[in-house]
Amino acid sequence: MLRRRLPKEDGDDHQRASTFPVPTTHEEKAQTQDHYHGNQERQIILRPRSKRRNGLIFALGGLFGIFIALFFANQQEVISLDSLMDLNLDALIDVIPQGIVKDAREFSQHEREAVSYDPFSVGLHLQSQGIIAKYPIVMIPGVISTGLESWGTEASSRQYFRRRLWGSWSMMRALVLDKAEWKNHVMLDKETGLDPPGIKLRAAQGFDATDFFITGYWIWNKILENLATIGYDPTNAFTAAYDWRLSYANLEIRDQYFSRLKSYIETAVEVRGDKVTLASHSMGSQVVLYFFKWVESDAHGKGGKDWVNRHIANWVNISGCMLGAVKGLTAVLSGEMRDTAQLNAFAVYGLEKFLSKEERAEIFRAMPGISSMLPKGGEAVWGNATWAPDDQPGQAMTFGTLLNFRQDNLTAATESSFTHKNLTTTESLQYLLDQSEDWYSKHIRNSYSHGVAHTRKQVEANENDPRTWLNPLEARLPLAPDMKIYCFYGVGKPTERSYFYQQEPDPLVNLNVSIDTTVTNTEHGVDHGVVMGEGDGTVNLLSTGYMCAKGWKIKRYNPAGVQVKVYEMPHEPDRFSPRGGPNTGDHVDILGRASLNELVLRVAGGQGDMIEETYVSKIKEYADRVQIYEE
Repeated sequence: MLRRRLPKEDGDDHQRASTFPVPTTHEEKAQTQDHYHGNQERQIILRPRSKRRNGLIFALGGLFGIFIALFFANQQEVISLDSLMDLNLDALIDVIPQGIVKDAREFSQHEREAVSYDPFSVGLHLQSQGIIAKYPIVMIPGVISTGLESWGTEASSRQYFRRRLWGSWSMMRALVLDKAEWKNHVMLDKETGLDPPGIKLRAAQGFDATDFFITGYWIWNKILENLATIGYDPTNAFTAAYDWRLSYANLEIRDQYFSRLKSYIETAVEVRGDKVTLASHSMGSQVVLYFFKWVESDAHGKGGKDWVNRHIANWVNISGCMLGAVKGLTAVLSGEMRDTAQLNAFAVYGLEKFLSKEERAEIFRAMPGISSMLPKGGEAVWGNATWAPDDQPGQAMTFGTLLNFRQDNLTAATESSFTHKNLTTTESLQYLLDQSEDWYSKHIRNSYSHGVAHTRKQVEANENDPRTWLNPLEARLPLAPDMKIYCFYGVGKPTERSYFYQQEPDPLVNLNVSIDTTVTNTEHGVDHGVVMGEGDGTVNLLSTGYMCAKGWKIKRYNPAGVQVKVYEMPHEPDRFSPRGGPNTGDHVDILGRASLNELVLRVAGGQGDMIEETYVSKIKEYADRVQIYEE
């Protein structure tokens, strides 16, 4: 390639070696430019492309593969014309039939109309109906959606000071240019589950922490825009961002997260004179459950059994993974999920070279907060070797076995090294702990519980066991008869329900098993080793819907009779919008759905009673099959 080379000056070597040179002033830049323009002779030389540059291009290719896996692999049905909008086709107009040109223009115009709907329209419409801000609102985001910024001042961290190493383009640059140091920063200490020595990452604060993941990829921004139109601002709205990598107990130990949340809510109630509305998404709903138990506890929050009833008016539970997510198991078991299993061979090669599944599993395990989303409820909820509540008529293989192994892939060595049978939920979790490092197993056993309390006596005993506080099948709702719970979630998008696994074929990989991507049967819903079921594309329907539709109607889990209202939203994506448009039911993109925004605003504006329960899935039928009953 052609490159311009300028002769070096004395003393210039040190400055060029600096990765982040000290910025010069305007005047100094001008003098430097004049000096080069007036006194230096330019040379144009032909240089071969360096290996270093080839490596950078390869790394960028791998990064592109990650982007595809994270953001677009679940939306293969979506057609995006963004890449065509910048092309100059003027020279071809004369030779293309006018009918085709006319159709293309109408097609493109429809796309622009579909994706450019007024983001404030929902709020303005409700404002015209007289709905204004009533309750102070606190938003608790989901997993990975809160940005994490570096506050470390050790030599390895200074270049990243106050830069986001999760949730920004700074993360992408660090991941490409210095992957090893990026890993060291985002992973917690494996023994303590807290900051590694010399490294300090903290959750970003304020609305900026969660409105966008990276520039252009919104998360809470649509809701914030519409809340603002009915009167919300930083004085009556608050984003309770948290470091989602931490176990829930360590959120309080390191960051005093629950103490700060309690203090903010108490101040808001005192200043505004109204109780607070909590709005949580995904993992944030588990954080809310844990907070309810923590604040009631005499050993922790010391708020008393009536604190929630005195301070919380509504809890808006958006796509809450109340009983975990099946894909959370494979993420920590082998660093895989549907997004990676369905990549083509070239993309897999690039991704594995850039960030292998072994590295991904290590990173996920070193973030104990992610493991809070492992499936809860065991065989009673997820089924057994012969049956599952959400099995369909004529289904060839039950959903009850989460991990399945083809017998023709098993050898004597294989059987002795891991397993020779298909595994149910409880067996899969035990298998994960058996195959994992001791430090990971210790964190999971000390932080979480995944069972079912079948009696009131068991539920009461769990009041003093923080491991059960985020499991709604082992811990009761707060004694808050005046509080209302609204469950809003999407349905109708294929979601990972179980998997085919095999012995890891690569002897150099430090994993025993990996997804068997050779298994595909479209008639039975198997795609590259992933068996698809019902949900919102990320969280299974049994997890988002069971507790809301039936579980919290069981007396021992809801002794105060807290009212729970369900509103399901079918996944009806706009094929012109890369994020699904205003009627998507996707787990993340639903935060921009028009009807979801309207529901949130109605609750916050004091008109939640006008919302009518809406079911469009078979969750009631599945819930009746779940093997959990009244005493």
